[in-house]
Amino acid sequence: MGEPDIRHLAEVFKGAGNHRRLIILLVLQRYPSLPLEGICHHAGSTLTTISEHTRRLALAGLIHKRYRGREVHHTLAPLGHRILGFLPTLLSP
Repeated sequence: MGEPDIRHLAEVFKGAGNHRRLIILLVLQRYPSLPLEGICHHAGSTLTTISEHTRRLALAGLIHKRYRGREVHHTLAPLGHRILGFLPTLLSP
């Protein structure tokens, strides 16, 4: 594994390295395409907070943002699915 791979991996972990961001990933796993307001409703946080966290998740490549008129719908990226699949192994003894 080269330095570019390690740097990318660090960005991925930074993207997922917050409890609210993990909640957003789990919300998008359950509800595959949501606008920001829908994520706020299910994650129980403010629009400003969720907006910043979705921005960071998108930069890390964990979610996709798709524009539909005036709304932006958020979906899990393949990397987001892999991270969510990996998380239970971190919690097992």
